[in-house]
Amino acid sequence: MAKQQAPALEPRTGGQILADALVAQGASHVFAVPGESYLDLLDGLFANRNRINLITCRFEAGAVNMAEAHAKLTGEVGVAVVTRGPGACHASIGVHIAHQDSTPLVLLVGQIPVEETDRETFQEVDYRKMFAPLAKWVTQIDDEKRIPELIAHAFDVARSGRPGPVVVAISEEMQKRLATVPDIGPAVVTPPYPAPEAIEAMMKMLGKAKRPLAVIGGGAGWTAEGRKAIQKFLVNNKLPVAVAFRRQSNFDGTSDNYVGDLGVGADAALVQHARDSDLILAIGTRIGEPVSQGYTLFDMAGAKPIIHIYPDQAEIGRVYRPALGITTDLNAFAAAVKGLKVSKPGWGAWTKELRASRLAQAEPQEYDGPLNLARALQALEKVLPEDTVFTCDAGNFATWPNRFMHVRQKQDFLGPTNGAMGYGIPAAIGAKIVAPEREVICFVGDGGALMTGQEIATAFHHKVNPIIMVFNNGQYGTIRMYQERAYPERVSGTQLTNPDFARFIEAFGGHGEVVEATDELVPAYKRASASGKPAIIEVRMNPEQVTNRATVAQLRAQAKKK
Repeated sequence: MAKQQAPALEPRTGGQILADALVAQGASHVFAVPGESYLDLLDGLFANRNRINLITCRFEAGAVNMAEAHAKLTGEVGVAVVTRGPGACHASIGVHIAHQDSTPLVLLVGQIPVEETDRETFQEVDYRKMFAPLAKWVTQIDDEKRIPELIAHAFDVARSGRPGPVVVAISEEMQKRLATVPDIGPAVVTPPYPAPEAIEAMMKMLGKAKRPLAVIGGGAGWTAEGRKAIQKFLVNNKLPVAVAFRRQSNFDGTSDNYVGDLGVGADAALVQHARDSDLILAIGTRIGEPVSQGYTLFDMAGAKPIIHIYPDQAEIGRVYRPALGITTDLNAFAAAVKGLKVSKPGWGAWTKELRASRLAQAEPQEYDGPLNLARALQALEKVLPEDTVFTCDAGNFATWPNRFMHVRQKQDFLGPTNGAMGYGIPAAIGAKIVAPEREVICFVGDGGALMTGQEIATAFHHKVNPIIMVFNNGQYGTIRMYQERAYPERVSGTQLTNPDFARFIEAFGGHGEVVEATDELVPAYKRASASGKPAIIEVRMNPEQVTNRATVAQLRAQAKKK
């Protein structure tokens, strides 16, 4: 019988090859703000409209944030496309988020015609120089025949080791030329497994500990199975577990082992417990500035034993010398240890002490005025679906849900570890596009809400309905807090003038609510959810309660004592 021959390849434009390359790599969504620098790619995406979803956004930072949230939620490589010059500059915010959050992302950027290079032509930027500090790899495709190769490598780099962003510039004329090349699919790569001797050494070190503390981080690299496996190991060994900054998805906050979030705004008791511990089990966290409390929590030379588990060897020992470093895929590590137990753990009372501190921290205080936000959030927590997705912006408001709410096993929490304002709303829209069957709640301050609030139009355009909770205190609260500590009573540049946020979304055709008292939040949420529309719940806060632990008056009094 004659051997069947593969069908002959047909010539395609570079734009078509690019779109086909994204499909070949398994991309399901592309988040984009269109530009004339990639019309041919847009045409290629049109030809693939039944295989890949093109999401039209209103601002490049919003588009990349949606792609980044998509990657965090699915574990896939997020894909965004923007035009040259100003488009790329706007997009750089999202690239920085993906970099510091270790999120796999590919950003395609339209580029000028190659023949005009170095003339400072219209919207010209050298992307290799611009994105070098922010991306794992930056390249430019000028030869249409190399598109499948370079796109495949871009996805490989974004996924591998410590995941992160890759930027690919696509020159304008390359997209128009014809080439006859095959598509290239994803590489099948076995993830790195932990060395058996390393696991044995880790268990011996745990067996000798009296006051261990596990700190679990990592974002898009975890799978649902991996999270279950690592939770089984940590719970079976009764280890106290803190999550790294904005990594609440990684451990069930209702577990008796959960002791809080170790990051910005961490409970002082948890920070002290971390200092008092005699072994740190750092799983998937870089032990960066927020987790280490400004690099003050541990001795960099290794006086406190640290077991550092991370997928990229270059990050192990980068700041803190570990007693043991284990380079491994996080899910592979979780699978390897899920059935292991320390024979006679000596830290039962220690775990109970840390858990008691966490429960005490989460107990609502009394606050002046009709709104006790702590009690309102805890009432809200009880009525939310068990698979709710939370997205969170940056600001002091975020310490309220962090302190008083608990993210459960089937829930997800997406927040920027680099502290980028303007993340929350586009992230919520991206999450809802990816998981339309799940409730998506965005926590955002009034400052961040007006940085990317126009992306609400994207939610309407693509017919998804996130619920956006705007914490409105009429100021840049975090900066006001620092200002009052350093320059009490000299308020400069931190006050804001805001719209009526409920009417703002109603102008789009959405559902608006205003909450001013404790018992109003849950009914407002229920009405917003039942509306089936994109919704804003504006929570009007007391501007004097600048943090959940201090008022402006208290900060001023403390500053005067210095």
